[in-house]
Amino acid sequence: MFSPIRLLSSHLVNQIAAGEVVERPASVVKELIENSLDAGCGRIDIEVEQGGVKRLRVRDDGRGIPRDQLALALARHATSKVADLADLEAVATLGFRGEALPSIASVSRLTLTSRAALSEAAADDDGRAWEVTVGADGQVEDPRPAAHPVGTSVDLRDLFFNTPARRKFLRSDKTEFGHLEQVVRRIALARPDIGFQLRHNGRSVLDLAAANGNAAGVLNRLDRLLGNGFSAQSLALDESAVDLRLHGWVMRPAFSRSQADQQFFYVNGRMVRDKLVTHAVRQAFSDVLHHGRHPAYVLFLEIPPRLVDVNVHPAKHEVRFREGRQVHDFLFRSLQRRLSQGTLGASPASAGTFGGLSAPAGEGERTEADVRVASRPSRPSTLSLGIGDTRGRYRADQAFQRPLSDAGLPNTATPVPHGDPEIPPLGYALAQLNGVYLLAQSSDGLIVVDIHAAHERIGYERLKTAWKDGRLVRQPLLLPLTVQVSPREADLLETQSRTLDRLGLTIERLGVDSLVVREVPALLRQADMERLVRDLLADLAEHGRSGRVDEAIDAVLATMACHGAVRANRRLTLDEMNALLREMEAVERIDQCNHGRPTWVRVSHDELDRLFSRGR
Repeated sequence: MFSPIRLLSSHLVNQIAAGEVVERPASVVKELIENSLDAGCGRIDIEVEQGGVKRLRVRDDGRGIPRDQLALALARHATSKVADLADLEAVATLGFRGEALPSIASVSRLTLTSRAALSEAAADDDGRAWEVTVGADGQVEDPRPAAHPVGTSVDLRDLFFNTPARRKFLRSDKTEFGHLEQVVRRIALARPDIGFQLRHNGRSVLDLAAANGNAAGVLNRLDRLLGNGFSAQSLALDESAVDLRLHGWVMRPAFSRSQADQQFFYVNGRMVRDKLVTHAVRQAFSDVLHHGRHPAYVLFLEIPPRLVDVNVHPAKHEVRFREGRQVHDFLFRSLQRRLSQGTLGASPASAGTFGGLSAPAGEGERTEADVRVASRPSRPSTLSLGIGDTRGRYRADQAFQRPLSDAGLPNTATPVPHGDPEIPPLGYALAQLNGVYLLAQSSDGLIVVDIHAAHERIGYERLKTAWKDGRLVRQPLLLPLTVQVSPREADLLETQSRTLDRLGLTIERLGVDSLVVREVPALLRQADMERLVRDLLADLAEHGRSGRVDEAIDAVLATMACHGAVRANRRLTLDEMNALLREMEAVERIDQCNHGRPTWVRVSHDELDRLFSRGR
């Protein structure tokens, strides 16, 4: 039977749009919080009942909405954030499509209450608050006076009351609230300058004060949301290139996680999930994480709005970069550089920026110049140690710890750290424990080193340096390997011949859909070359670059380094232990071994004082 073409009612159009924007209570909260942030608020209060299905209210102290615009705010495709195509091509706000409020109102009982700031209010508002309600038929009722401070509240009840099929797809109250809470946490991570309160069924779940530019407040927000110790075990990052800036924190690889549950990436303040970003991060961590482990990070990418398209997905979860290859390489190199520095080569987690706020450098910050080798003779020195809260000081002679020169005098070639110019970052060796651990005393406290793990990383980095310096050994295959591929992959091979040659691979095209591998790096002569070539071409097709060969070579070098490292229970002399410490200070990525485990830990003086109840 023929059905005539007809225009849909505006209410039904909004309900259809709600299927794109309103998946569950969590997506409602996301849209409403983003509107509050765009309104310039300083605090957001979220009240939730029964996971957000029965009731959900978001209140802010932003600029508010004048009386004559309340109904317009609930109209489809009505927004104050985009006026023409130029605005759409350089979106600088979190919300801009004008779909969220009308879509939410079409599947709930919604009341919008607002009081505009005097600078925003209409002449006849007299500074009063007004509210409007959306009826079951989608019609907006006339504004009526209300009691409300400057700002806006969106109060909705009975989500999906008029679309029972959608409501059946909701999970338990506990599950729905878990998704909602995660959204609030993600946004709160990006905006430490905003205070947040989240209540569920009358119980306070989150109460976060605004940091107000205070570095301690920023780090406290980080630890409150991601667990105590996140900031202490993370590496601060702040890199810029051309129009790009990447800043935030990455957890030290030695403290990686079994799940990818602490990975937060923001583009111009917007939380996104992007394959290009994920690939760049995975490549940067590939050489420092054990198999099956996941990095943890909170990272912010700042990029000119004209170079990123945020109008890709109705819920704005995805973005598209105009220069994807450039962004990928910038992320990869910035992260790789910071991970190579570790905790010895750069400032601690208290230095850097977080969500657009600057945090001052910590007392332990070091620069490249701080770890240079001294050109003047060293003299026996003393070390100052703090005891208790009163910060009483005592002097402990360290001359006995220094490695002696052939003349029986203290060694003159010692690195110069920050603070005391006589004591290296990892200090001087005290003893060897159980044949496995090296104990050293530094200006910051007690250093404990896993001898085998540290020596393994040193050997591994040396092998990699030799490999990358061009000492590449190729080996022709006695029987060339034929690989069947798609025509597109065969075409791709011909455009990537220079890249493959640099990797030590000689691969030629035999036909429309076949290749032949003639030479491979000697280190990979036992590898599954067919699988490697297929994975390599897949990466090149998807991302324009691949680290497959480098990863395979690194795996071989790591095995070689492991076999060449100092074995457990070998007794080291004091000079050998100090030589190991000095090598550690000069090697990249020394914080963790080739398997992702820590190579050394520091127990600070304050921690030691607490262990023995000193100063109490």
